[in-house]
Amino acid sequence: MDKSFQFSTLAFKPEIKKAMLANLNLLGYTDMTPIQAKSLPSILKNQDVIAQAKTGSGKTAAYGIGLLSKLNVKNYHAQVQALVICPTRELAEQVGKEIQRLARFAQNIKLLSLCGGKPFAPQKNSLAYGTHIVVGTPGRIQDHLSKDTLNLENVHSLVLDEADRMLDMGFYNDIINIISNIPKKRQTMLFSATFPGSIVQMSRSIQKRPLNIRVESLHSHNEIEQLFYEIGKSQWDRDKALIALLAHYQPKSTVIFCNTKKQCQEVTMQLKKKGYYAMAIHGDLEQRDRDLVLLRFANKSCSILVATDVAARGLDIDNLQMVINYELPKDPKIHIHRIGRTGRAGKKGSALSLYTASEQQKISAIEKIQNQPCHCDVLNLLDDNGLPSPPSMITVYINGGKKNKMRPGDILGALTGDIGIPGNQVGKINIFDFSSYVALDRKIADKVLKHLKNSKIKGHQFKVRKLGD
Repeated sequence: MDKSFQFSTLAFKPEIKKAMLANLNLLGYTDMTPIQAKSLPSILKNQDVIAQAKTGSGKTAAYGIGLLSKLNVKNYHAQVQALVICPTRELAEQVGKEIQRLARFAQNIKLLSLCGGKPFAPQKNSLAYGTHIVVGTPGRIQDHLSKDTLNLENVHSLVLDEADRMLDMGFYNDIINIISNIPKKRQTMLFSATFPGSIVQMSRSIQKRPLNIRVESLHSHNEIEQLFYEIGKSQWDRDKALIALLAHYQPKSTVIFCNTKKQCQEVTMQLKKKGYYAMAIHGDLEQRDRDLVLLRFANKSCSILVATDVAARGLDIDNLQMVINYELPKDPKIHIHRIGRTGRAGKKGSALSLYTASEQQKISAIEKIQNQPCHCDVLNLLDDNGLPSPPSMITVYINGGKKNKMRPGDILGALTGDIGIPGNQVGKINIFDFSSYVALDRKIADKVLKHLKNSKIKGHQFKVRKLGD
């Protein structure tokens, strides 16, 4: 890699440079991605930036490193110094976790997530105690501002992540109102997957001579294999084609995109009837249910996630094997966002799309924006390999969490030490305030569950049960 892509070339403040580079190396950040290499030198000079980059390009680390390098952490009870606004709770939580990882180079950096779907009072109490960084959604940030529980007078770094999506979702007025509470003397970083006129207009109103950065936003043909399948007009044709794709390719992890919430529910129901392990995520789900769906998909105890575009925005899914467009979106840019969920971080992925003869204009629009032809395959040539294997993992619920002083190591210790399960048969462990979830190898899940019901974790007996099959 060219020396210009090494983090060591960046102009970090001398007092943090050694610790910052050591932490980046520990996280596996050996070289900068193109968006980081193009933006970080200017970000560290406190310059405003407006940057376009595809999903998975490393933009969170770019602005995260920038805002962390400016924090004054000596006063733990200081007011908010950096604000990151995201369109959805899922993206906000993903961003918050990444910034917390990057913040390990220093002690006492406190980050708070302000999103809807969570109780207001604990957020209020945390703000009163003091926090350096807030990552949140426009609606909940507005709520705190209106109740005078959030003070933005000391913010020196403002980030709008996926700004194009926030404008699409109608958050323009909320964003402008939030910014009116922030000092004009600040650094404003605007990250967007696309550059519509509304983004340019917003930049002019909230930024000062920003550096305009564009990194190739389309996905490499070598990373993602795209295939398009023409189908008949009826719903039966579409459903039959979807099953044919799944039966042939046998993907271990798949996101199926639908255009509506109703479509999401119907597709999920049909897949379950056929014996597939599928779950839906859309706007009508309660937040707790959304969290559990995403948790089970991420820990490999669910093979298929059926999602709308809004619900899937900001999802960070490791090693997603396949994306299927049950129906093409109206906007070809949304198609690019959808398929960008797979083929990330240099890994291979597949994107399969269903379309009817009347949707040829959508195919043409996708070809134009990709600057390459769409390759069409024939459904009748696909082999029927039957139902795929069940998901490799099963999720087990434990009715104890952070409030019970539960830590991942406590659960892992109970499984590998007390019960004697090999560590490689234990998957992701997620700890919440009053509950915990652990993914276990499907082959040993029932045996482990039986042991857990008669075992103690940290000296306490907890109720445990299996989620799903």
